[in-house]
Amino acid sequence: MRSDNAKSGMQQAPARSLFRALGLTEEELARPLIGVVSSHNEIVPGHMNLDKIVEAVKQGVSMAGGTPIVFPAIAVCDGIAMGHEGMKYSLVTRDLIADSTECMAIAHQFDALVMVPNCDKNVPGLLMAAARLNIPTVFVSGGPMLAGRVKGEKRSLSSMFEAVGSYAAGTMTREDVEEFECKVCPTCGSCSGMYTANSMNCLTEVLGMGLPGNGTIPAVYSERIRLAKQAGMAVMEMLKNNICPKDIMTKEAFSNALTMDMALGCSTNSMLHLPAIAHEAGVDLNVDIANEISARTPNLCHLAPAGPTYMEDLNEAGGIYAVMNEISKLGLLNLDCMTVTGKTVGENIKGCVNKNPQVIRPVENPYSATGGIAVLRGNLAPDSCVVKRSAVVPEMLKHEGPARVFDCEEDAIDAIKGGKIVAGDVVLIRYEGPKGGPGMREMLNPTSAIAGMGLGASVALITDGRFSGASRGASIGHVCPEAAAGGPIGLVEEGDIISIDINANTINMKVSDEELARRRENWTPKTKEVAGYLKRYRRLVTSADKGAVLED
Repeated sequence: MRSDNAKSGMQQAPARSLFRALGLTEEELARPLIGVVSSHNEIVPGHMNLDKIVEAVKQGVSMAGGTPIVFPAIAVCDGIAMGHEGMKYSLVTRDLIADSTECMAIAHQFDALVMVPNCDKNVPGLLMAAARLNIPTVFVSGGPMLAGRVKGEKRSLSSMFEAVGSYAAGTMTREDVEEFECKVCPTCGSCSGMYTANSMNCLTEVLGMGLPGNGTIPAVYSERIRLAKQAGMAVMEMLKNNICPKDIMTKEAFSNALTMDMALGCSTNSMLHLPAIAHEAGVDLNVDIANEISARTPNLCHLAPAGPTYMEDLNEAGGIYAVMNEISKLGLLNLDCMTVTGKTVGENIKGCVNKNPQVIRPVENPYSATGGIAVLRGNLAPDSCVVKRSAVVPEMLKHEGPARVFDCEEDAIDAIKGGKIVAGDVVLIRYEGPKGGPGMREMLNPTSAIAGMGLGASVALITDGRFSGASRGASIGHVCPEAAAGGPIGLVEEGDIISIDINANTINMKVSDEELARRRENWTPKTKEVAGYLKRYRRLVTSADKGAVLED
């Protein structure tokens, strides 16, 4: 056992004395030591229940003959961090989580790990760590929140942000906003739509690193506790059979993940996280293949914010395996990939039927013949940018209008809420990329303000920052190169005509090459003064099209 390096032989007697200080018995030390990575905290609603999940995991590990030992991982609530400097500290935690988990796992020589994440950067950070460490590992998330109900309709966090925009537009009263505030987030769990947290928990299941139900069983269901116990038992089987993350997270598994990303209509943040996880697994995942996969993959689900269904509905309809089984009818999945169940993808999804064709559309009747995410290129974004096509209204799939240019998110929000943005405009927010932010803030506040002001079907938003999975509309992010790295988005001037064609995968500013060259001669990218971790992060971070990974 790997843990023998820390607990066996005369040389390790001092270490054993410290294990005994933990209260461990001879019998416990004789068993494999299983690290349980707990992301429990009291600030993230999706993490407040993880203590219960962790205890269930420990029971499962113990029942299967292991010794569970808990250590922590941090997590940021993107909703609470949104709209101020705190959002600069969201994406950057992904690498802190991966690094700190690597440190803890190797320093203490754990034989295997059970990861217990839930929200946003916490999930990909731990997947990155799992790939890097490559010891038997199972994921079990805390599960999604139930949808709220306001005036008889299901609602979620994205409705809350849009309600603020509606109040600014004078179409909603303060009392209406307060009702939303009290009702849209009714339980613990990751927010109830197909936002980033749920996207990544679902894709963890697709990758083969989580048990069936990992992405969809609601946080408040007792079934989630049973799943956690099963995860504890499953990791012991993986250890016995020496099944490790790199055996699971192969090139074919990432192809499956991108395919299901398109079918489910996941958050555009998956286009940051999947390449970063693949990088740690030694798999080259270029975002260019996203359009190729999208072209042959129908979009089967329109969960919030794209439509009126929620994670609880997807769970009742059969969950991720039901969607995978539907997509497999087209021969689009690699069915021989190994998973944490000890079985292949094909074995796992066999017989998993679609129980609700209104939630999971049959492949014969998709929402669209192409996938939920599109990668665009043009003279505005030579290296790519990303849009959640499934959340764009048909009339905005092709749009042309004047640029309204802002060098930070706050200025754009003030203009939107101040009524200075009108139908046809293209709001452009720059210097918010991985280096420029630094930290690549999410833009849920401005996208929600646009929707709340009634401009969602007539105004586009472009940024070198990124979007929450709760954003909807023609919200185009991850523009590369970013402004701070000298990208042409930094050359755009107020009133320049921007042409967007999402179906053609193009995005251009109608400015001649000669004029752009002239502008570049007199232009120096802006730099924001930062200190501490953000300063180190900016120095090391790569571009969004490379997953915003850190490199020397």
